[in-house]
Amino acid sequence: MASMVTSWSPNKKHTDVERWICIYPAYINCKKTLAEGRRLPKSICVENPTYQEMRDVLLPSGLHIGVENKLYPRERSKEILYRGRLRVEIKNDDGTPIKPEFSTREDVMKYLVETIPKLKTRQNRPAEQQPQPAVQAINKSKGKKGRR
Repeated sequence: MASMVTSWSPNKKHTDVERWICIYPAYINCKKTLAEGRRLPKSICVENPTYQEMRDVLLPSGLHIGVENKLYPRERSKEILYRGRLRVEIKNDDGTPIKPEFSTREDVMKYLVETIPKLKTRQNRPAEQQPQPAVQAINKSKGKKGRR
């Protein structure tokens, strides 16, 4: 039986799953605002990342990862596409980082935004799925005609 995640306690060790950091895809999504949960500058964020892409990028890094079927509380859409949360162990029991390049949550998120665009699934997207520049519709109506 899987261990249940309980509330936080100062007695817990850094290796307990409850002490691992949580990362939602919304944290690194350039389509989100700060109020909607983005944590990094929009200029470096990724367009619509998924928890699967985040998992695929972090597995080769050597960090311990857990995937949870959770929905970000600020997420308005309840679709399956927006579900998923990663738990990442970045510290040993004594509080030292497991890997020096991943000493904080921000280091892990910056690594994610640097490497997700390099994934093959991101490189070989068909043309119809590529982000298109917004086309401005030209509205030629003048005023409120026919209104009395």
